[in-house]
Amino acid sequence: MFFDNVHVYYLAVIAYLGIFLFGWETGVAGGVVAQKGFLDAFHVKDKKQVSSVVVAILQAGAFFGSLPAPILSNKFGRRKTLFGFNLFIVLGTVLQTIPGVGGKIALIYLGRTVAGFGIGGITSIASGFVSECCPKDVRGRITGMFQVILAAGVMVSYFVNYGVAQRYKSGAQIWRIPFGLQLVPSGLMGVGLLFATESPRWLAKVGRTEEALRNLAFLRRRSIDDDMIILEMAEINAAIREESAETVSLRYCLFTKGINIRFFITFSLFVLQQWSGQNTVGYYGPQIFKSIGYNGTSAALLASGIYGVVKFAATFIWVMFGVETVGRRWSLFASALGMGILFFIIGALLKTYPPSASSSSPQPASRAMAGLVYLIAVVYSLGVGPLCWVYVSEIFTNSTRHWGLALASATQWLFNFAQAQASPYMIDSLDYKVFFLFGAINVLGFSTFVFFLPETKGRSLEEMDVIFGSVSKGEREAHMRDQQDGLEPGVARYESDEEKRTGSVDEKKDLGVRYGTSTP
Repeated sequence: MFFDNVHVYYLAVIAYLGIFLFGWETGVAGGVVAQKGFLDAFHVKDKKQVSSVVVAILQAGAFFGSLPAPILSNKFGRRKTLFGFNLFIVLGTVLQTIPGVGGKIALIYLGRTVAGFGIGGITSIASGFVSECCPKDVRGRITGMFQVILAAGVMVSYFVNYGVAQRYKSGAQIWRIPFGLQLVPSGLMGVGLLFATESPRWLAKVGRTEEALRNLAFLRRRSIDDDMIILEMAEINAAIREESAETVSLRYCLFTKGINIRFFITFSLFVLQQWSGQNTVGYYGPQIFKSIGYNGTSAALLASGIYGVVKFAATFIWVMFGVETVGRRWSLFASALGMGILFFIIGALLKTYPPSASSSSPQPASRAMAGLVYLIAVVYSLGVGPLCWVYVSEIFTNSTRHWGLALASATQWLFNFAQAQASPYMIDSLDYKVFFLFGAINVLGFSTFVFFLPETKGRSLEEMDVIFGSVSKGEREAHMRDQQDGLEPGVARYESDEEKRTGSVDEKKDLGVRYGTSTP
């Protein structure tokens, strides 16, 4: 199975190197700002304010980067647009490494804003690009690599911060090394994109049908005249034909049956995800661990590093072996409910056994709370983390997919910005109550909402129109047959359920895409 889709895996790894940088930027800033050498070098008087700005300004840039991404990717293609946004990350990284001791912290702010612009554009495009190239039977696993690579970026950044903190107590290396190392994955992404395959669905949409067919055959590792390739191409063209009668506009997205519900689901999922509590732990891991009793910068950074390892391992195992077995809806439901319960337990422990600032080592209650934070990372990685992006990347039509993912990215970054600004103050002022807040959001909000979502596991991207009611099953079957009128004699055709019941076709040649109850 892996070797059948090796070209898709390559494309996913290259596209998701931008997501690795997303994870890196997520984890690196909190650890850099937590070090005394950084604060002294820039003569920082208000640590809380600088911590909030350094972390949150990335989200501001990312929000604005996500807005033009669908327009650019629809005009120039997914691959070229990703390459362009990657250049912003390179420029932003260079700006972050320029200031020396006593330099202007404004350059770091500017660099993070520019890099954020690039990351926002990449997050808006990457998962849709990968989803468009995946076969349906492994789409959840491959698109779920988004969260695996994101978790890898967070994990690596934590340990880079820890290593730098152990080696350097002062000097520009404290920020230049963690920020500057981003040039490595960014460079690999740029080179890799030069050899990546463009999305067959985008090529078909812009009328480059022959090239789309060649790329689809390359991604599936089949010949261009293979029955499965021709039939998959026919389904893609049928969906594009249905969509071509409508002009994609704000009115179309908000008021068209079967389309508007997908935008509502996307917005709601990412608002709830951003306020599930996981990002607060990610951005402010050292501060969180200090608040539950891990005193000292090194201890807090090490605890954050272990947290990153746990999150990465859990995400990797689930995406590789679980996501295509359990399905999307039940995984999201169980994950959100489990996180909520664990947050309530942490809040209760913190209220009952507050940590002692004078203790030289974590108390038993603090160790228990740290263990629960790690367990939350595991539960998050079994649903809420990877599946929000998997779900929204597969529910949209060809003409609305990148608008939907732009909404997902913009919503993520906007509310990410809001919680990044609020989190340091919430941690200080609410104390244990902040965990009760996250528990309530997960139990009362997230788990209740996802319980009503339709399941999408094992369905093709074009089948989503039938699932959400944009087109009837009969209409899609008719369009599928119309698209095959020009096929060469002997090529397998799509048959409806009625044709199969009456025996009017040879079932051994039934290679078409199934809807509803039809079976091979």
